[in-house]
Amino acid sequence: ARFMSDTRIMLSFPVGGTRFNYRVAGAAIVDGHLLVCREDEDDYCMLPGGRVEMGEPSGLSLVREIAEEMDMVGTLGPMLFTSESFYGRVSERFHELGFIYALTLPEHVRPGGAQPFLVREDEGHLLQFSWLPLAGPALAEARLLPSWLPERLRRLSGQTEHVVFVEGQGELEQP
Repeated sequence: ARFMSDTRIMLSFPVGGTRFNYRVAGAAIVDGHLLVCREDEDDYCMLPGGRVEMGEPSGLSLVREIAEEMDMVGTLGPMLFTSESFYGRVSERFHELGFIYALTLPEHVRPGGAQPFLVREDEGHLLQFSWLPLAGPALAEARLLPSWLPERLRRLSGQTEHVVFVEGQGELEQP
């Protein structure tokens, strides 16, 4: 259901020493637990999702990413956050636009038992999916990124929130 192109083009590309990234992610919260994903041996985790492709609506991208990464059907809920993030990783600077939707997974996919509850390979990466308690230190200990996310997820307002975040400076007030 791409609108522009039959070729798969990820909206992630270098421009003048900075990488522009357009990412979509899902926040699945069940019984006070949040679904997170750790890639390979990273010392941080993130919400499941991935890069939006050219000509693809963001909601469709998320459903596709959940199917590819978790081999299951994800159902979109309301958009929780839009974000503009400016950060660095290893040898690259990033300017990232992010859309974070509420995400519902099949009924049998719930917290409990050994974590990670799902380990899958995707595009040469080992993805580990775990349920972490939303309350308490677990999200901080697992280094959930972006760093503004745990606090915002604990106090969802029911309205879509827009966050501008600069690494090292934190959240910026909207002009």
